[in-house]
Amino acid sequence: MEILYLLIPLGVLILGVAIWAFLWAVKSGQFDDLEGPAHRILMDDDDPKIPGNRPNKDLKDDGS
Repeated sequence: MEILYLLIPLGVLILGVAIWAFLWAVKSGQFDDLEGPAHRILMDDDDPKIPGNRPNKDLKDDGS
């Protein structure tokens, strides 16, 4: 029964930290755009991601 003197204030403290973290996340804009990243993955970008796949113009082809 004496453990409740420790667990109740500890639970209230953890609840307070969780509420503070949630309010901080709301104020800093963490929940502003929930659908943007989900739609961004569907967008097609034509830029080559691997720079080594481009033809190298510095190499000379002497035909041998």
